[in-house]
Amino acid sequence: MPGLFTIKDTLANKIALFHLLLLMGSLPFDMFYSHLILISLIIHTAIQFKKTDFFNVRKKPAVLHILSSVFLITVYSTAYAADRASAYNEWGRQILILLFPLVFYLLRIDLKKYRNFLLMGFSLVCTATVCFLYLYAVFTIRFYGLPLLSLFSHAFANHNFSAPVDIHATFFSMQLGLSLIFLLSLFLQEQRMRYRLLLLFCMLVLSAGLIQLSSKSVCCCMFLLINLGLPWFLNGKIAIRQYVLVTATVSLIAVGLIFSLGTLSTLRERFVGQLRNDLSQAPAVEFGDSRLSRWNIVAGLIARSPVTGYGAGSEIPLLRDSFFEHQLYRSFLSRLNAHNQYLSFLLKSGVIGLLIYLATLLFGFRKAIAGRDLLFFAFVSLIAFVSLSENLLDVNKGIIFYAFFFSFFIFSAEDKPQIISG
Repeated sequence: MPGLFTIKDTLANKIALFHLLLLMGSLPFDMFYSHLILISLIIHTAIQFKKTDFFNVRKKPAVLHILSSVFLITVYSTAYAADRASAYNEWGRQILILLFPLVFYLLRIDLKKYRNFLLMGFSLVCTATVCFLYLYAVFTIRFYGLPLLSLFSHAFANHNFSAPVDIHATFFSMQLGLSLIFLLSLFLQEQRMRYRLLLLFCMLVLSAGLIQLSSKSVCCCMFLLINLGLPWFLNGKIAIRQYVLVTATVSLIAVGLIFSLGTLSTLRERFVGQLRNDLSQAPAVEFGDSRLSRWNIVAGLIARSPVTGYGAGSEIPLLRDSFFEHQLYRSFLSRLNAHNQYLSFLLKSGVIGLLIYLATLLFGFRKAIAGRDLLFFAFVSLIAFVSLSENLLDVNKGIIFYAFFFSFFIFSAEDKPQIISG
């Protein structure tokens, strides 16, 4: 990977590239750093701005409306929101969905040229973060005199594993999954043995992190991407057969170990037992209520206002009342949301909002398939899968992952912009 300061480009482009690299490297950590770097990038972009930048032939301005459509839905549904304060708070969280497309549109840097450089930096940071979390877990185990096999217990799985860097396990898993697909694509092309060994080490670390975090939606998506999605992007029948044979074998071995080894009972319970509980109908009075029981309540609320929904910022107040009424006290006390992005759109902005969100995802899939862009396809797949189990666009880490990488993949698929001089 070439050094940042040895890249031949203008000073302004080097500074922009440095900002993007720092921004991607900050994603696994506290949002304070990401926001600080983004503000600096916006200031730098504003300083370099010229009126002719709006007339580049890289993209038509319409792409800005597509990429920012989720934020525009929130603005639209604020018009009939009962709680305007909560609606404006939602604006504050989702404003990144508007800012990132605009910043990427105005950047003069050739993103296609530096795409692998930036993604490699992001992947190495994710790998280093997983290594730190494992070291932190082992240090904690040694400090309290616990057996080393405690590493595979509930105390060090899922959110407990990612707690030292204060990030939701699912959203961190999405970052690891995207990094893993990128490194795997490089591994299949790389011929030099020392680089293949480095890539293999990083992939093993990221895979271990994904298993330790045990996000069901991300792991399911990664299983399908690696075994079914990625082969579609390979060239050559022999290469495809060899790849499918290896990945299918490794996947079967991994699944077999999870179901057979007693030390991995925590993983088996999370992937099988908790999934079964989530999809079961909870009893009338139950402290540990399931996702399905919450989804049934959300569906009942949606049925009362299916076209326009109840407005931005209405989800938590509506659900709290309904959770209490249906004796789902855990969800009431925890102020849980719908835990399903599709249902959340239906609840807040009705069928109109859901259709726009689905159209945005479809736009991403079409662009990825048309350009045979494996990483973009993997990114949109992760968004679509996680949207089934999380309110991805109501949480800062989910919002920045969606907003940054959606814009990044759209604009890095294009050649360097040609600016029309005025």
